Amino acid sequence: MTTATESTPGTSEFKSKRILVTGGTKGAGKAIADRFLQGGGTIITTARSAPDEKTEAHFIQADVSTSEGTTKVIREVLDRFHGIDIVVHNVGGSSAPSGGFVTVTDELWQQAINENLFPAVRLDRGLLPSMIERGSGVIVHVSSIQRTLPLYDSTLAYAAAKAALTNYSKALSNEVSPKGVRVVTVSPGFIETDAATRMIERMAEKDGSDYATARQKLMDMLGGIPLGRPNKPQEVAELVAFVASDRASSITGTEFVIDGGTVPTV
Repeated sequence: MTTATESTPGTSEFKSKRILVTGGTKGAGKAIADRFLQGGGTIITTARSAPDEKTEAHFIQADVSTSEGTTKVIREVLDRFHGIDIVVHNVGGSSAPSGGFVTVTDELWQQAINENLFPAVRLDRGLLPSMIERGSGVIVHVSSIQRTLPLYDSTLAYAAAKAALTNYSKALSNEVSPKGVRVVTVSPGFIETDAATRMIERMAEKDGSDYATARQKLMDMLGGIPLGRPNKPQEVAELVAFVASDRASSITGTEFVIDGGTVPTV
């Protein structure tokens, strides 16, 4: 016979938890923030632009790819909320053109590092001390399967930055886990967000095909997805919520891949 505990999923799963989600206003980040809200947490999101929809989450407008932006977030989190319990580093992405290594300039390499590695490094440096002082907390770094399955044509620098993030996450876990702070990496494959849907629609229009054909073409470009479809944002959010919850209280220093089987190797 089992009884309900505080670690049982539900509307109070994250009650009294202060949770920061970077890039938490759109796509998978919004789904993650919404999932924590459903669990009763106090949610703080940050992004360059304000959310399109009204939400119960507290919002800090900042560009965390800059040191000024991360400093602003750290200051507001510590001043307004007196610390943080869970940090989800979801922000990231790539805007580099296709064409392989020769098209990736120094500026594009630096941009990839600024957007996909430095936000986590800087925010952790500012927020982890208060976690360590309390002897508890969870850090979730959202990486990518491209850290092991890079697409050299257009996301070479992004893939390298995500590889650096995953490596950093593992090293950080070794340092702070003995002090009560768990550090976990979640690495999604292709997520069918609103932005991805718009991209597929543009591909279909360009090719003179339909949405399903263009969607399959994109999956084929990734080497195929054995599950037959991309991730849903809510599925990624559910995994993040699990690793951040007390249900995963003995999990640290681990990478969780959610990709429908895209990565073809063990």
